[in-house]
Amino acid sequence: MAIYTNDQPPSLHAQILQVGYNGRPLINGLELAIEQGTITALVGPNGSGKSTLLKTLARLLKPSGGAVLLDGKAISQMSTDTVARQLAILPQGPSAPPGITVRELVEQGRFPHVGALRMLKQQDHVTIAEALKLTGMSDFAHRPVDSLSGGERQRAWIALTLAQDTPILLLDEPTTFLDIGHQLEVLDLVQRLNQQRRMTIVLVLHDLNQAARYAHRMVVLQRGAIVADGEPPAVLTATLLADVFNVKAHIVRDPERGTPVCLPYATVR
Repeated sequence: MAIYTNDQPPSLHAQILQVGYNGRPLINGLELAIEQGTITALVGPNGSGKSTLLKTLARLLKPSGGAVLLDGKAISQMSTDTVARQLAILPQGPSAPPGITVRELVEQGRFPHVGALRMLKQQDHVTIAEALKLTGMSDFAHRPVDSLSGGERQRAWIALTLAQDTPILLLDEPTTFLDIGHQLEVLDLVQRLNQQRRMTIVLVLHDLNQAARYAHRMVVLQRGAIVADGEPPAVLTATLLADVFNVKAHIVRDPERGTPVCLPYATVR
């Protein structure tokens, strides 16, 4: 169910999607349209299919049935470079080659734009510098990635996805390893990218309150199916928390933004 509509096709559209592992279906018949210029948060319990769905949208996983459309075209029929110029993804737990510096890592985000010779032009260097600045990594540019803390390493990877300079950005738990201050910095950055550049952003989040605070739309998955989809006030309810997450919670309003905040106080027995 899409809640933001315009005259253009959805940025991403999962049609009757079926995905599984080792012959075991995890997602079966899922439909999801991601409208352009929105922030969508995928939430749900562990094992609900959030990361699997995100990877399938990015063509990192091949569905056993159905299709993913990118700007109205089947993503499976598009070249790798064409997809990489339209869509960037930060998966969980990415790894870098030993000894690679932060700048060298971020430079890889420009490869879909520079052709077979991989020769960076002035505009590529400008884009790389901007990505480092936006993520607060300029002073770390010449540091080896494997010498960084977990939070610094995560920001370096986010800088790589920004250097890719795509209209669509997919983030799988981008606040992993970050303390609360850096979590808010990353999510504030996501919001600025959406507001200032009209980027379409889909992110997997565990923190329901952060999802409600930063996303236009929350999509709740359970056992590979969408069980709730809409604006945060309609989705983040005491009933949903009991049914999907097995917790009892009070729902209050964020005094700064007016978005819903859940305060769990017991498990459902």
